[in-house]
Amino acid sequence: MTDPRVAKLADLIVNYSLQLEPGQIVRLDGGTVAAPFVRELYREALRAGANPRTRVEIDGIDVIAIGEASDEQLTFISEIDRLEIEKVDAIVTIWADRNTRALSQADPNRVSKKIASRRTLTNRFWERIDEGKAKWVGTRFPTEAHAQDAEMSLADYEEFVYGACHVGAGEDPVAHWRGVSAELNARARELNTFTELRIVGPDTDLRINVGGRDWLAADGKLNMPDGEIFTSPVETETEGDIRFSFPAIFQGRGVEDVRLRFEGGRVVHAEAGNGNAFLQSLLDMDEGARVLGEAAFGLNYEIDRFTRDILFDEKIGGTMHFALGSSFKKLGGRNESGLHWDMICDLRTDGEVYADGELVWKAGHFLREPSVVAPEPVAAS
Repeated sequence: MTDPRVAKLADLIVNYSLQLEPGQIVRLDGGTVAAPFVRELYREALRAGANPRTRVEIDGIDVIAIGEASDEQLTFISEIDRLEIEKVDAIVTIWADRNTRALSQADPNRVSKKIASRRTLTNRFWERIDEGKAKWVGTRFPTEAHAQDAEMSLADYEEFVYGACHVGAGEDPVAHWRGVSAELNARARELNTFTELRIVGPDTDLRINVGGRDWLAADGKLNMPDGEIFTSPVETETEGDIRFSFPAIFQGRGVEDVRLRFEGGRVVHAEAGNGNAFLQSLLDMDEGARVLGEAAFGLNYEIDRFTRDILFDEKIGGTMHFALGSSFKKLGGRNESGLHWDMICDLRTDGEVYADGELVWKAGHFLREPSVVAPEPVAAS
């Protein structure tokens, strides 16, 4: 029997996050372990009048590709995939793995090469999203592997995941996320009025320029759960040092105690306490990999622990995260890269953020409610 929370989450994604309409084509991407969730999403999409199709990946395919494919095969992009990106109206990405460490021992350069080759499809789909012609949402289906990463039992992890989405018994998830949307959009409107942010914390003193860049409230339309406000900083003006106390997870592989120094908008020095070779391989992926593509405030205070899962970890209330690599064109970003790697800076104890010289954030919280009325921020597609 399917957990009723799975069906409720499927309903939330189809009717709130994507707002599917009759006749629209929606692609459901997930692994075989996520089959119960894929079925419920398929059912809800049909009820909405949409035309769902599934793309289910077999476990271990990526390991075989990295280990055995030629360079040409590794980077091959099918014309079928290119056509599909132009035709689908929505995509649901279901992150679910039986083994989150499957690529831990893989050649980091080949992993980087495969990721970079797929970025053209991702970038094109984001262009369609920015044009209002497509929608996307990513979410998590709880598995034993992710529960182990989070150091929880599967039952506790399921409670954590579904609790963060507010799809428990007796809850009205749509009402909850509409309330979150109002709060986050108010904060985004205020952030739109600032030019420079200075982030100060343990081994961290970083300045980013956000002048002329829009802030977007992540209110459940792009991820579920959600709860952040993000932008793409001016590419040439990031200066200073930052230390990421949480492990930086990419493709299931963790890099610990990352320290970066920026000059003129680029990483000029990088080191890691563990996983340094992987860090350097990703930074050397392409010209844009050393530039910040995203800066964001994590504002979901119901997510209060590190789980090795960026879907949740980047929203931890009281943190900020910064992504190396590709930026968001819709927000004014201009950086292009095959990389988009989120790293989390914990500011919950000693952190401070100054906006145009004024202290606005301390120990993980904004110091006042948003009070500036400004033009509406860019709406999530």
